[in-house]
Amino acid sequence: MNKILKMIVVLTVIGIISGSVLAIMYQWSLPKIIENQIKSTNEAVFKVVPGTVKYKENSVDDLVYFDCFDGTGARIGTAILCSGNGYQGQIKLMVGVNADLTQFTGMAILEQLETPGLGAKIAEAKFQAQFKGLASRPPIEYVKGKSPSRPNEIEAITGATISSKAVVDIINKTVEQWLRLK
Repeated sequence: MNKILKMIVVLTVIGIISGSVLAIMYQWSLPKIIENQIKSTNEAVFKVVPGTVKYKENSVDDLVYFDCFDGTGARIGTAILCSGNGYQGQIKLMVGVNADLTQFTGMAILEQLETPGLGAKIAEAKFQAQFKGLASRPPIEYVKGKSPSRPNEIEAITGATISSKAVVDIINKTVEQWLRLK
């Protein structure tokens, strides 16, 4: 009986110490994590709407978007924060739309947990470049194993169709939500 009690006490102490260290590290790193998320979001605004000199952040319900302006103060487009489920977890991205809402000006992945070497290719420049100049209407579609033939199509990543489809679905859903506000 004495051995069992000793083992329970030792394991309890180890659990308390481990949990405390994790809690302290979380509290210490949380402000840095938030700071880095804000920084990457701000950088993405300038990336997805080229020519942006300043922007104004707006939020309605759970939708966050940024009206982008050039050096003269003219509105040149909008950057829209999008998020949704991918194959492995949440995908958070930003997409830019020009001022007359006819085409996308860029796309940047902010966070993703997709399969390394496959779905994680959504974060590569080659995949993201497909969204620059893409027609915003009708909704984006993806094609597999061939080059896009329509102005609203992108080519899905071979072996990662689910991740490619997730990005397309996330963008389409969020842009529709944003257009209802306009």
